[in-house]
Amino acid sequence: MSASAAVIDVRQHILEVAHPLLLRKGFTAVGLAEVLAAAQVPKGSFYHYFGSKEAFGEAVLEAYFAGYLGRMDALLAQPGTAAQRLFGYFRDWLDSQTGDEAQSRCLVVKLGAEVSDLSETMRAALERGARRVIERLARCIEAGRADGSLPAVLDPQAVAVALYQSWLGASLLAKITRDRAPLDTAMTGTRLLLGLAQAA
Repeated sequence: MSASAAVIDVRQHILEVAHPLLLRKGFTAVGLAEVLAAAQVPKGSFYHYFGSKEAFGEAVLEAYFAGYLGRMDALLAQPGTAAQRLFGYFRDWLDSQTGDEAQSRCLVVKLGAEVSDLSETMRAALERGARRVIERLARCIEAGRADGSLPAVLDPQAVAVALYQSWLGASLLAKITRDRAPLDTAMTGTRLLLGLAQAA
């Protein structure tokens, strides 16, 4: 393995180890020493991989969205109508936020409000990631209009934004209440917004 490949490998390992720590404690509460200890990387080597804690935070968010968007693409590529694929994605969102596997929880919900006030680069990373999620939702809604599984009157971009906002808010409220009811309400609202009385 080349030196540059080794650096990338260790850098990726640090990001993977940091993810559950940040999900549990947030960005500000997690110190670099804690991340490096968990990753079993020497303390003095952090700046060999990241220019600053802020750059590290941006890299964590970029890695999170890369993985999330890959999963989203796989879900939206499943067989069936566009409406069925869309509901499959939102069922996965509901399941991932209510299950026992903390690793699948939404990092945007955990860090969004905290880091947007701390770091412009991290806020921008969140905005880029959210925009890409919305773009995918809008394309699927457009496909649903084309295949007849969703009403032709829908505005794909506006509906995609409304859905993403609804589900992010529901995920936050579910976290606050420790109850899945907000996510169930989001699913009901999704059916209504898409003009479908029942699940696809």
